[in-house]
Amino acid sequence: MKKFDLASADARPQKGQFAKRLSILEAAADVFCREGFSGASIDEIAVAAGVSRQTIYNHYREKETLFMAVIQDIMDRVNGVLFSILATFPENADNLEEDLAEFAVRLNKNCNCNQDAKFIQKLISTEGNRYPHLFQFWREQGPGKTDRALAALFARLAHIAPLDIDDFDLAARQFIALIKADLQMGGLFGETPSEAELEISARRAVKTFLRAYGRPSTVSAA
Repeated sequence: MKKFDLASADARPQKGQFAKRLSILEAAADVFCREGFSGASIDEIAVAAGVSRQTIYNHYREKETLFMAVIQDIMDRVNGVLFSILATFPENADNLEEDLAEFAVRLNKNCNCNQDAKFIQKLISTEGNRYPHLFQFWREQGPGKTDRALAALFARLAHIAPLDIDDFDLAARQFIALIKADLQMGGLFGETPSEAELEISARRAVKTFLRAYGRPSTVSAA
């Protein structure tokens, strides 16, 4: 007689529940992105996920809870990528302008211009004014966390690099704003910038940033 494996029996339902939750989150993200929060319906999400309406309510109780779960799922992915990119921030001043430009390209390509970033940007543009409380978590865990981490990195860099920064939090926000500046218009229409556009945008942004915060020898000739 085959021995019954209680551990495997317990694992199967858990694995099935995880797969079902993942299917619901993926379907909900797609519907929310297409219809917005107000236009999305639980019935439409249920059809897309291949589950019943009641199954969604069993997991998430209401549409707002599901929406927050989608934002949480996206932020978990975004922050995972973000901190891997922040780990590549320049650690010395040997080739500061070049290294910062390369860092800016990586940050834009992997964090600011990917599908998750486009999803959040579209939802904020369509729903941000009507449902500001739904995006409070994103503000705290998205831009807020990025700015704080980047400010700490600039504070560390300023000890060894020819940078003159009084307010590291402000400098971090300005750096992010500059590297996004040339790409925002295309992002509003869901466009993905080319490698060349990412490179040009990053170099312009870093040059401007170093003119503001770098000592004269920091910035190369235009």
